[in-house]
Amino acid sequence: MPAESPAAPTPTGPDVWPPTTRWPAPLNAALPQLKQLPAHTLLGVSGGADSLALAIAAAVADRTDHSDRQVTAVVVDHQLQPGSADVAQRTAAVLERLGITTHVRAVTVDSGAGLEAAARDARYEAFRDVAELTGATIVATAHTADDQAEQVLLGLARGSGLRSLAGIRRTRTHGPLTVVRPLLHLTRADTETICRWAGVSWWEDPMNDDGARARVRHRLLPALEDPGTGLGPGVRAGLIRTADLVADDAEALEGWAHRVYAGARADIPADPATPATVALRLDHLAPLPTAIRRRVLALAVVELGSTPTAERLHAVDALMDRRPGSSAGPIELPGLHVTRERGSEYATLLMFRRLRRAPR
Repeated sequence: MPAESPAAPTPTGPDVWPPTTRWPAPLNAALPQLKQLPAHTLLGVSGGADSLALAIAAAVADRTDHSDRQVTAVVVDHQLQPGSADVAQRTAAVLERLGITTHVRAVTVDSGAGLEAAARDARYEAFRDVAELTGATIVATAHTADDQAEQVLLGLARGSGLRSLAGIRRTRTHGPLTVVRPLLHLTRADTETICRWAGVSWWEDPMNDDGARARVRHRLLPALEDPGTGLGPGVRAGLIRTADLVADDAEALEGWAHRVYAGARADIPADPATPATVALRLDHLAPLPTAIRRRVLALAVVELGSTPTAERLHAVDALMDRRPGSSAGPIELPGLHVTRERGSEYATLLMFRRLRRAPR
């Protein structure tokens, strides 16, 4: 069985919860963010120390704030390992004893596109399902400062762009839901402190010991922070500070790109027999800095359901260097292609077309 620590929680009602003992500093640091959550909020809880600390802080905030906030927890069973259903039910029992209404959802993870991404998609589908039942539009997840540092380091190692170096967003939109991360200023050690204070046990997911992120967590970051052979203490804090600084720049560039994208769209007559198409005016795109132009191209690719890799965006961008008014392409991307075409109303267009699926 997965490791856990310490014993199961014992609160049975408002007379004993929250505990009257002195609150630990990490809990005090978490409460202001939790008290800002709107009336109907979902908590994504896995049973690990981070998400249980989020639930504990939310329960304390509700009991001490005397507001009409209605926090609901969603426990997702990804069914990826033996005993996962038992872990989900035990986690739900802990949350109910904290006074939090809980929904358990078992999901099927299609790992064809990568296990981590597929699990995330299945998880958010469960969140949306419960949100429809409760009327919630906000889901809070328990990402911490340690997750942030690991994300930035992975982005650096993979040669990713600015958005990746900005790390985990404090707030982002995921379909109809707004996702918030109220614990990004706390460390993993802080969340364990909160759980111990509340007498709540947590589950150590064995899958966290596999893959690139696990190697960053258990080997690379400790090696970098080793005072004898590495850079010494402060690496983790520096990575987190980098994410905060880069996030401001990334948001400004993305906002600019979205405004350009809206203005550069050319109206194409709707035709049910034609695959989905996005047309962009080259006269709007050509004068832009490369950083903005490629973000605009990426928005078109994402809208049509494909993936904008740096190499393919570079190829699409190169279509604009052809002789004015000429046609060129196609540039192939997963599920779509891009061509440069002479338009009837506009001088030249970049046409993004979703490919037809072959009949089965």
